[in-house]
Amino acid sequence: MPTRVYVRPVGLAESPQTFDGATIRLGSSLVWCHLVAVETFERGRLIARKIVAVDRFEDALETLPGDQTERARVQFTNLSRQHAPLALGERMLRFDQPQVMGILNVTPDSFSDGGRFTDDPAGAADAGFEMLTAGASLIDIGGESTRPDAPVVWEGDEIARVVPAIRALAHSGAILSIDTRKAAVMEAALDAGAHIVNDVSALLFDSRALDVVRQAGCPVVLMHAPSQGQNPHSGAGYGNVVTQVFDWLEARIAAVVEAGIARDRIMIDPGIGFGKSLSDNLALINALPLFHALGQPILFGASRKRMIGALSNEAPVGQRLGGSLALALSAIGAGAQIVRVHDVPETVQAARIWRGLRDAALTMPGLD
Repeated sequence: MPTRVYVRPVGLAESPQTFDGATIRLGSSLVWCHLVAVETFERGRLIARKIVAVDRFEDALETLPGDQTERARVQFTNLSRQHAPLALGERMLRFDQPQVMGILNVTPDSFSDGGRFTDDPAGAADAGFEMLTAGASLIDIGGESTRPDAPVVWEGDEIARVVPAIRALAHSGAILSIDTRKAAVMEAALDAGAHIVNDVSALLFDSRALDVVRQAGCPVVLMHAPSQGQNPHSGAGYGNVVTQVFDWLEARIAAVVEAGIARDRIMIDPGIGFGKSLSDNLALINALPLFHALGQPILFGASRKRMIGALSNEAPVGQRLGGSLALALSAIGAGAQIVRVHDVPETVQAARIWRGLRDAALTMPGLD
């Protein structure tokens, strides 16, 4: 593994006034940064770190290996890349404030809420409307569970599960994403009114998926998982999970752009809980600001996941609201533009309180 450098925000600020404007804004979010750590890794091991103020960034490049200087500059530029709103149907998806994505599982076996809407498209649509009324900006509709060891669903069954709910919700003007790995399901969902493809395999499970997204011109979420085969949780094991997930997403973004998908249509997801241990998940969450260096909006999903139970006396799925809110707020505080959740009203309220605090900080006077 070659020597590689990473530019990680380490000094987050509630407003640019706190440091008299000597900050960068992370990915259009309401999070600013005044310090970055320029870290050099060799074979997955940290061998050098220099922490500098953002207005002295060039000073940190003097000791870098020559072939890593440009990589560091690209990452530093990416940290403050501004993401233009996406026009999707009758609505705009903005990245300058945290957005809540509601999870709508139309499956019999999803780990959290599977079976609620099996053979009940009207009930699924009503649940989606309730999420929208509660403040969700997007609804993510899935017809196949991706929990560990879940069976692969035939694409015809998956289409039959998701399309009726999508058609019903499409008339509401909602932004809809289809959570699937299969090209045929993507096509059917997009035809029914979905706007975004959210693929846990980053368009690698199905050989036609990339072509479907490219031809549709729709936004896509590329998620990291250790396997793009039938079980996305298999093959786990990391030397340094943060740098390995970063490098994998970096390479996947480049490949997808090279294949003809516009960079401004790509979002990323580090894949919390997918083939990752508790320590892996915690490391990724603590390092989440680094992922702005990829230059794409970040979608974060840890709602009701197993790690919450592991940290709270094995709390069952139905008793993980507090942990889900804590993780969502942690991600929002790191500048994640979208949080994907089951508990929409509670998360929306928490995000609004966070936004109120941030707005108050933005009106704080700076130095004369």
